[in-house]
Amino acid sequence: MKNITKLLTGIFLASILMFISCDNSYLEEDFRSGITSDNFFNNDEEAQLAVNGLYQILHNRYMYESRGFDLYYTWGADIVGPSRNAWSGVHNYAMAEGVDDGIATWIPLYELARNTAFSLANIEGNEKLSEAARNQAVGEILFLRALCYYHLTNIWGDVPYFRELPSPTELSTIGRTPIAQIRTDMKEDLARAISLLPASYSGSDLGRATKWAAAMLKAKFHMMDEEWAEMKTECDFIINNSPHKLLDNFADVFDQSDPANQYNLEHIFVVDFTSDAVSGTNGTTIRTTTYNPRLRDEPKNRDEKDALIARMEENNDGMTGYGWSVVLPEFAKQENWQVGDLRYDASIATHYDEFELKFPYFRKNWNLDQINSLRENHSENWIVFRMADVYLMAAEAENEMNGPGSAYTYVNRVRERAFEPDQPWGGMSQEEFRLAMYDERKFELCAEGHRRLDLIRWGILVDVVRNTVHRSWNNPAANIQPRNVLRPIPLDEILLNPALLDSDPTNNGYR
Repeated sequence: MKNITKLLTGIFLASILMFISCDNSYLEEDFRSGITSDNFFNNDEEAQLAVNGLYQILHNRYMYESRGFDLYYTWGADIVGPSRNAWSGVHNYAMAEGVDDGIATWIPLYELARNTAFSLANIEGNEKLSEAARNQAVGEILFLRALCYYHLTNIWGDVPYFRELPSPTELSTIGRTPIAQIRTDMKEDLARAISLLPASYSGSDLGRATKWAAAMLKAKFHMMDEEWAEMKTECDFIINNSPHKLLDNFADVFDQSDPANQYNLEHIFVVDFTSDAVSGTNGTTIRTTTYNPRLRDEPKNRDEKDALIARMEENNDGMTGYGWSVVLPEFAKQENWQVGDLRYDASIATHYDEFELKFPYFRKNWNLDQINSLRENHSENWIVFRMADVYLMAAEAENEMNGPGSAYTYVNRVRERAFEPDQPWGGMSQEEFRLAMYDERKFELCAEGHRRLDLIRWGILVDVVRNTVHRSWNNPAANIQPRNVLRPIPLDEILLNPALLDSDPTNNGYR
């Protein structure tokens, strides 16, 4: 959906749904002008406009547009950290009610929850729409709602949950629903979404959710609940039926150098960004800027700075980033990767040409191009789900159910690309395979938004953080506690709605 139409419709939808996207005091005002459900949702085009606006919410700075979800899924683990004393409360586990409790991400997630409820109520069963348009719209809405609650439950556990748009009064009194109920409902919704969504898109529709994206998200919910058989069923469904495949070259998966050609067959779902977006739409991403180096830090030998700048100018490159998200020391060392792992050079940058850098960076997430990817005006897509993850999930599920015998087939498909000559797994016990998977997912999926959640679901986050070398300005090992697998419900929300503490007065252990 990398086109101007999508960005304009985000603005248009804001005028449609503004009365369900603001605080309660505004909700109580008389909505005297604008488009309402009474005079909208009258044809296929209007239904698509509504759905496009839902995708636009994913572009919020505190979700996919900037470092938003990285603060929950990559920082505070054993791969990514700050290059200086920035966002230290997150990485150092200093969060508390009102302090790094995630309120900035909570707000757009519940904007998405409300708007999906509103759109679904007005599209499902709407006889003014063609059956094909209605089915696709419903499938996309179900997927986006499930993605919303996937993040909400991962970050906060039990959360307020609704399937129909609550009134302002209900929003101020709604309590927390057990995570098990939410996940059960989302799996059922995603099963329906799979049946409704198309298998592929083309042209300006690239980036919309397919049935394979819905199957992947459903597999993720099963993974979190350790429902291995159901998880593997969804993975096999994707592997055996979808057009998605592993690319031959690992680095090609992350190649975003051509803004007109940023999709490939390994991508199952991405959040699509474009440069030079319409003002106010959050159409560009600045996440790339957080991974790009800042010139004031580089190179390691300060006497080589002028030569480095000259070389970058020759290449039309520039170090114009924030340098916030850099590689932690142990993970940056090639000797800590398996000998012959080709993914290292594609993932980690310790040099720019012959110039040694002060900090190691994630090459897979940077783009130094000063023609097509300028500071805070990047078009790089955020890769949410890709095919290698499907194979690794299938391998993990198979091992947990039956041991490693048939699981090797899945993991070795990923390792075939990673090593030359090939280094397949074999001869392991179930426990050895399980422990090896801890590292295999780390090396394959580093800095892609999976690591911290993996450590949480495996029950080893605290131990791993306490045994990871961090830089001198950070010390998460001294602060991390078992409660830190979740954030506290944001204090601002509790002050507005004390019912959020009814089911858990400790607020996830932070009181």
